[in-house]
Amino acid sequence: MTNETPEEVKALPAPEKEAENKTGLVIAIIVTVLLLAGIIVGLVFLARNPAAAANVRDIFIILLAFEIFLIGIAAVILILQIATLTNLLQNEIKPILNSTTETVNTLKGTVRFLSDNVTEPVIKMNESLASVRKLVDLFRFKK
Repeated sequence: MTNETPEEVKALPAPEKEAENKTGLVIAIIVTVLLLAGIIVGLVFLARNPAAAANVRDIFIILLAFEIFLIGIAAVILILQIATLTNLLQNEIKPILNSTTETVNTLKGTVRFLSDNVTEPVIKMNESLASVRKLVDLFRFKK
């Protein structure tokens, strides 16, 4: 039996997790090597066949133009969403915050009024009653 605390036991990786990590690493390395090999084979093929390279170039130019078109549409949508958010903040959230600030200020005034007109007199009355009670206790004869 080992003298490990529960924290040390939790910190130790399980053998299954180590195996999963190693398997994932091996798969990532294999995929990377295959991807690099595919790129190299593709470049060699395109270097030997200029007509195919021209076709691939044209296809990529078309795909890039389409991608730029999609990015433009996404940018317009993003600008519209930001404008909507700005409008929401100015016309709906700001009045709510102003109303909340007014409510808090009114509540502060109410608390100050109650403190001055209710709490302090009650405390002073309790002080006076305690003084009178203590005075009565001092003058009372003990048997």
